[in-house]
Amino acid sequence: MSAAQVEEMFRRFAAAEPSPTTELEYGSPFQLLAAVVLSAQATDKGVNLATRRLFPKAPTPEAMASLGADGIAEEIRSIGLYRNKARNLAALSRQLLERHGGEVPRNRAELEALPGVGRKTANVVLNTLYGEPTIAVDTHLFRLANRTGLAPGKDVLAVERALARRIPKPYLRHAHHWLILHGRYICVARKPRCGDCLVRDLCGCRDKTD
Repeated sequence: MSAAQVEEMFRRFAAAEPSPTTELEYGSPFQLLAAVVLSAQATDKGVNLATRRLFPKAPTPEAMASLGADGIAEEIRSIGLYRNKARNLAALSRQLLERHGGEVPRNRAELEALPGVGRKTANVVLNTLYGEPTIAVDTHLFRLANRTGLAPGKDVLAVERALARRIPKPYLRHAHHWLILHGRYICVARKPRCGDCLVRDLCGCRDKTD
């Protein structure tokens, strides 16, 4: 895709949805962090079902730490890797209390030092909570970036860096959500819904399906 095509792609995304956001349900910065940790290898829909049970019992780091890994696991059994995620969430909550006064840090290094938090999770938190122009590359975004020619790359970090270079600065704030939602609902893995795609004419994929 040319620079002009990339500019037009994001102009259309912005016109269609000026303020995109995550589909994860949360009521506080801590709950968003917890939900993103739980979302690894799980759908947002599945995470929301689990957190609707979990968050009423443990809405804060204090309550989550008190609930403990076993108690957390009982509430999130419906999502994958729930035992490991429960352990991470309990440890993360304790660390927030001990090192950050119960607040979610804004610093990348401090976020990535938390149990269960990697670069992608940190990017989601920095973007959604604090408005940082970060881009979390999940499977949907990785597929879309390579398929369309927007930012081809062999791994998620290469794609993330390519996107940061290619996306015009005025659109970086919301690019993460526009791309993930487009990949989740339109540019899907099997039988992409090309007929419903608002950037179809800009796409570099030769094998459009409809």
